[in-house]
Amino acid sequence: MNWEVVIGLEVHAQLSTASKIFSAAPTAFGAEPNSQACAVDIALPGVLPVLNRGAVERAIRFGLAVGATINSPSIFARKNYFYPDLPKGYQISQYERPVVEGGSIVIQVGDTGKTVRLTRAHLEEDAGKSLHEDFHGRTGIDLNRAGTPLLEIVSEPDMRSSAEAVAYARALHTLVTWIGICDGNMQEGSFRCDANVSVRRRGAEQYGTRREIKNLNSFRFLQQAIDYEVQWQIGELEDGRAIQQATVLFDPDTGETRMMRSKEDAHDYRYFPDPDLLPLVIDADWIERERQTLPVLPAACRERFMAQYGVTAYDASVLTSSRAIADFFESMAAGTDAKTGKLCANWVTGALSAKWNEAGHQPGAGPVSAALMRGLVDRIADGTLSGKMAKEVFEAMWAGEGDADAIIEKRGLKQISDGGEIEKIVDEVLAGNAQQVADYRAGKDKAFNSLVGQVMKATRGKANPQQVNEILRRRLTAN
Repeated sequence: MNWEVVIGLEVHAQLSTASKIFSAAPTAFGAEPNSQACAVDIALPGVLPVLNRGAVERAIRFGLAVGATINSPSIFARKNYFYPDLPKGYQISQYERPVVEGGSIVIQVGDTGKTVRLTRAHLEEDAGKSLHEDFHGRTGIDLNRAGTPLLEIVSEPDMRSSAEAVAYARALHTLVTWIGICDGNMQEGSFRCDANVSVRRRGAEQYGTRREIKNLNSFRFLQQAIDYEVQWQIGELEDGRAIQQATVLFDPDTGETRMMRSKEDAHDYRYFPDPDLLPLVIDADWIERERQTLPVLPAACRERFMAQYGVTAYDASVLTSSRAIADFFESMAAGTDAKTGKLCANWVTGALSAKWNEAGHQPGAGPVSAALMRGLVDRIADGTLSGKMAKEVFEAMWAGEGDADAIIEKRGLKQISDGGEIEKIVDEVLAGNAQQVADYRAGKDKAFNSLVGQVMKATRGKANPQQVNEILRRRLTAN
């Protein structure tokens, strides 16, 4: 409790263009090493970069989605460093005039909302990849990724826990996939995070010395890496040692971070404007055209779901965690009242999401469509099915046995909601269980549950549970 955590994230989102940012080479994942690296990508003498308009369009869309300033002109710079997988000896990036400046992302941690400010988002090219396995002490270089278009999104150090950092990364992942600028595939490196982590004494104004954890490609690793790094830094400071600014890697096998190199500052990269690329001018008409392509954004969708269907802030955040889930829910719940809409939300965030994960399906895929789910929910809402019956029908629907009505008819699952019929069965159960009736009236509440079970057993689980409870209590308290 004596320490405060300070976290900022730098996220690299690979833009969903078919070709690279400064060449016509393809960006498809999984090709043979060095088969997608053209003369521009490998920096042969005499070649010149040509900017990919599609990458700029996607950067503008992102800037509009987060309420940022779109800079015009925007300047490309050379970021100089030497590494085997960087053919030119510099990376084309942006420094003083990024294409996107400012903006914010709203995150949800439990039922608490928070706004995380963005510093900037700039366009840059990716480097190649160094391969260390299967080379017996040598390093292989694959330049397929060299020149792949990236949007580097830099936050302010506004996060105060690993949970907030993960919530921010998830919200950002949702946004870039929602507006169609990135496929979000973390396993393929399309969305990866660098976390800048420091700690300071609670109440202190000055930030502590930060260490940057590089290339985290899962939300779970992001949380584990930050948690370990925080405890390590606190331990060092409490033992009287100073934190040295550094770049570190997270080892998921050990759950620990380890130092890779001392952390560079901007002056170490010797940024200067790239003489081969003119300033990027983005006029108001171009910005407006991109604005027209934006869908309704997740934040607006969340607010509408809460207002229209009465779902909680947490459920709304789950329902808008991807555009596919939001579209599925919207289709399923269309035209319903708040009560049925909440039922739809419960099924999407519960049993359906579990099935999609279990089967490895993308949200919305699989054998049960939104229309089939709506049919099931309607039978729950009109009292035809109890909760237990609905689960059985859902499993049958997932197995391909047809829609809810067909399964109900085939399996004889219709719920008994006729009050007179339930009263008759309740009376029979009470007459046959005099001791339990006496126990309940003597104050033993567990006897009530036993009597409910007897009624449900007599009806083979088909009686409406709410009506059973109401009728039983009425009978048991009558003179």
